[in-house]
Amino acid sequence: MAVTATEPATEPTEARPSTVPSSRSGAAAVTAGIVLLVAVLAVVDLTQGTAAVGPSEVLKALTGRADPDDASVVVASRLPRMTAGLLIGAVLGMAGAVLQAVSRNVLASPDTLAVNAGSYLALGLAAATGVSLPVLASSGVAFVGGLAAAAVVLGLSGLGTGTVRLVLAGTALMLGLNSMTEGLLLLFPEQTKGLYEWNQGSIAQNGFDGVVQMLPIALVGLVGLMLTARRVDALALGDDVARGLGVPVRATRVTVVVLAALLSAAAVTLAGPIGFVGLCAPALVRPLVRRFRGFSRSRTAMPAAALTGAALVLGSDVLLRALIADDRAVSVPTGVVTSLVGAVFLVAMALRVRDTAGAGAPDRLRTPGRGVFLATVAVLVVVLVGLVIAAVLVGDTKLLLGDVANWAQGRAGRAVSFVLDTRVPRVLAALGAGAALALAGTLVQAVTRNPLAEPNVLGVTGGGALGAVILVTTVPAAGTWGVAGAAFAGSAVTAVLVFGLAARGGFRQNRLVLVGIGVASGTAALISLLIVLTDPFNATKALTWLSGSTYGRTMPDVVPVALALLVGIGVAVARRTELDLISLDEDTPRLLGLRLARGRLGFLVLSVVLSATAVACAGTIGFVGLVAPHAARALVGRRHVRVVPVALLLGAILVGAADLLGRTVIAPAQLGAGLMTAVIGTPYFLYLLVRSRR
Repeated sequence: MAVTATEPATEPTEARPSTVPSSRSGAAAVTAGIVLLVAVLAVVDLTQGTAAVGPSEVLKALTGRADPDDASVVVASRLPRMTAGLLIGAVLGMAGAVLQAVSRNVLASPDTLAVNAGSYLALGLAAATGVSLPVLASSGVAFVGGLAAAAVVLGLSGLGTGTVRLVLAGTALMLGLNSMTEGLLLLFPEQTKGLYEWNQGSIAQNGFDGVVQMLPIALVGLVGLMLTARRVDALALGDDVARGLGVPVRATRVTVVVLAALLSAAAVTLAGPIGFVGLCAPALVRPLVRRFRGFSRSRTAMPAAALTGAALVLGSDVLLRALIADDRAVSVPTGVVTSLVGAVFLVAMALRVRDTAGAGAPDRLRTPGRGVFLATVAVLVVVLVGLVIAAVLVGDTKLLLGDVANWAQGRAGRAVSFVLDTRVPRVLAALGAGAALALAGTLVQAVTRNPLAEPNVLGVTGGGALGAVILVTTVPAAGTWGVAGAAFAGSAVTAVLVFGLAARGGFRQNRLVLVGIGVASGTAALISLLIVLTDPFNATKALTWLSGSTYGRTMPDVVPVALALLVGIGVAVARRTELDLISLDEDTPRLLGLRLARGRLGFLVLSVVLSATAVACAGTIGFVGLVAPHAARALVGRRHVRVVPVALLLGAILVGAADLLGRTVIAPAQLGAGLMTAVIGTPYFLYLLVRSRR
């Protein structure tokens, strides 16, 4: 993947015409306007809730003249909630602003650096031990986890070297860390009770204890960042210029990242991850830098970002309670709303980022001989057969091959029949979903000529999951074909959105992947919202579905993905030459008379069908569509007549093995295949980023 130039997070201002407001008056007026907006939102937030407490009652409660019941509601619940929203928005807004400044990357934030995911895993590990930690200790654990994650992402992506690289590294690590945390939640449901709801991000507070304990930590971080403001301004001009001014570049960056992680840890400890505030707040302030010279320096831009972050959090909370009935809004986390807003921001920013990385051809690989291809297929077939036998025989009840033979002939006992009637569909579902996702990834990578394209990363899998969850939560009695149809509809909508927005300029790598990540974040937030609104006490069920579990699958559930595979394999084999040509470049297919647009559309529609049926069959499973095609090309070259069968076998083996390990290694407890593939796929994805950087 090509490395792209990025615009700096803060831009030096040039001499402006007299129509531009002066530095002090213009910046002061805008700052006053933001403060007024925050104050209005704070007052409105205090008046919203299940109890009928209006502005006058709030004023009486704050002055000690209110009815005891009204005073209790305001002081014990609403005031702490509003204060937490102010504090969380301010620390996240400033953390995002300073991270964007030192990395010179407009997409840097606690979310894209996986800080929140690292904190989530660290707290999950602490909770799984059964040890009850006080608030300050929890903040320390979250700080260590978030700082470690940020260090990994910055180490892999580099600072100021590429907008998309940082987001990709952060997203991949976030998926891997969240998968590990979700595994802990499924393995230790009692110890981690409530952690899933906490991860959605809610500013609701039970008194001022949490706010009071986190306030000193937040002040240390905020004051520390303000003290580094001059050095941050120097870094925004470039490393060489900063060194020339006597600024210790490495020490400054380390200090700033540590302070930003400290602020993020305080916010996470107090309310859970409040998504994308650190991304959106600086983005809203950035236009002010161009218009008002007073915001060109970090000492004024960072406080403006902090105020904007506070307005975002309180505004999201106010909007949530305005759109949803008061008795239901209480259970909806504020973080879901900020994540939806942030997803839109990420897509909009992805369309504006300067993208010089065109949709290039896949890596130039050697083409092994026919003997190597046949040997590779033979080995994979043997591995797949062995895996199927092991998956059918091994489980909570161990069987023999004779038991399977008797079952196939209808002569098995009741106990053996029951075991195999439930186990065989699971095995077939895992194999079918893995093969379908591998073929979908192969088609998408060929059409877009993007080695990092994959149904899960591009949001297609998430859209299918959203469609399926909508149907399951609204029509619990929906059948297999209904779920498959809903998944296809969701995948189709997200695919049209992602590919339509990224099609300008020929599916450039950065734009396509960033838009996909934004859409995937939006679908994840909508799924969380549906779960909370429809069945807030059944988080385990939701986690099981979203972790890619084959639990409870029957033979009818396998039929849609089997049919999609038959069609997909037939089309891919019949049009293998067209796939080879499309994956080369833009001009070659046209010179040979191929209708490029029609061919692309057909392959993309087929990939959507494959992804949707895989989701309906086995839930959300990530990274298979990335790992299997890459590994296939590395083994047998670029020709799709060889890549397709090898990728199919690898995808089936990967998901089949993940499902087998997930239901046997820690039996009787089980882990979804999607969690296992994420743990495998995340390092591979990061490896591809490191290799492309070289």
